[in-house]
Amino acid sequence: MKAYLLPFLAAATLTAPAALAATSLPQLGSSGAFDAQGRLWVAHAADGNIILQTSADQGRSWSAPRAVLAKPEAVEANGEARPKIAFGPQGQLYLSYTQSLGKPHTGNIRFTRSVDGGQTFSAPITVQRDRAETGHRFDDIQVDAEGRIFLTWLDKRDKDAAQAAQRPYRGIAIYYAVSANQGASFGDDIKLADHTCECCRVATALDEQGRVHAMWRHIFEPNIRDHAIALLPASGRPAQPERATHDGWKIDACPHRGPSLAFDSSGQRHQVWFSGANDEGGLFYSGNGKLMRLGGPQAEQGEVAAIGRRVVVAWKEFDGTATGIHAKVSQDGGATWREHTLATTQGNSDHPHLLRHGGAAWLLWRTADEGFVVRKIED
Repeated sequence: MKAYLLPFLAAATLTAPAALAATSLPQLGSSGAFDAQGRLWVAHAADGNIILQTSADQGRSWSAPRAVLAKPEAVEANGEARPKIAFGPQGQLYLSYTQSLGKPHTGNIRFTRSVDGGQTFSAPITVQRDRAETGHRFDDIQVDAEGRIFLTWLDKRDKDAAQAAQRPYRGIAIYYAVSANQGASFGDDIKLADHTCECCRVATALDEQGRVHAMWRHIFEPNIRDHAIALLPASGRPAQPERATHDGWKIDACPHRGPSLAFDSSGQRHQVWFSGANDEGGLFYSGNGKLMRLGGPQAEQGEVAAIGRRVVVAWKEFDGTATGIHAKVSQDGGATWREHTLATTQGNSDHPHLLRHGGAAWLLWRTADEGFVVRKIED
C-alpha cells in the first residue's frame, strides 16, 4: 500500500501531541469525496474561505488550490465542524459549512453548489429558517437515492426559548432541512430531537434503500450521554428516535466526539462511538451482533464505512510518541476482522475520514506535518 501526500498549504502554529492524541487545530478540519469520474475532491478552510483541490490520480498530484466563496466569511474548520462535500446524481457538487457569528458558539448553516463540475459556485445561502444569532452549528450533508439533499445540524433555539421562560432544557436540539431541487432552495426546518449533546457531530448515512438515517449523542434522563438513531423522512414528522448505545455514561459535559454510522447491502447497521462510562474511555464498534472495543484507552475519532458486505473501521490513537491511524477490515459483514496500521504522524492532525471509490474504502487524513494522506485500504 502506498500513501500519497498533499503539501500543507498554510502555515500554522503547531503544538506537540497531547495525551488525547493530537487534537486538531481549527485549520486542519477538512473533508473529501470521490466524484463519479474517480477524481478526489478535498475541502478545507483558510483565510475566511473554503479551499478546494482535486486529484485525478488518487493523491499522486493535485490541482492548484482555489477559493470557493466570492466574499470571505468565518468558516468553522475543526474536526467536528468542517466544510463538507457531497455529489448529486448528475454530478452536482454540494458544499455545506458552518459560518461562525459574532457571539461565541453561534453560527449559521450555509450551503453553496456547483452545477458545472466545480467551475463556478452559487452565492452561499443560509439554510436554517431561524435567523436568531444563536447556535446553528455542526452541519452534516447527505444525498438520498432520489437526489434530495439532507442537511442536519445542532440547534440552540429551543434551549434559548426555555431559558427565556425559565424552564429547564437539557442540551440542545437537532434540526434538518431538505432540498428537492438540487439545492436551489431548502424546505422548512424539521426538528429531529430535543436534548442532544452540544458539540458532538451528527452522523448521517444511507441504508440499503437509499434512505437517510442520523445518529447522535443524546442526553437521556437524567444526564446519560449515550446515542440515539432515527430515520429522516423527506417530509412530515420524524419517528421517535431509538436508543443506539447502552453505556450509561453519566457526564455533565460534551466530549466533542461524535459517532459514525454505515449500513451494508443487507441492511445491517454498523456504528462506531466513543464512551467514557465507568471512567474507562474507549472507542467501540457494534454490528452483526458484535460489540468490539477498538484500540486502547487513547483510541478516538473513529469512522465506519460499508461497501456491500465489506465493513471498514478506522480510528486515530496516540502511543506516547506518534499518532497512528489504525483500521479493521471485515469481508463478512462484521463477523471476522483483520487489523492494519495505515499511517502515522508526529504532529497535529485532523480526524481520519473514510471515502468510498471503485468498490474500495480509502483513508483521507490531514496532518500538520505531512499534509493530506490518501491511502487505499486493502483487505
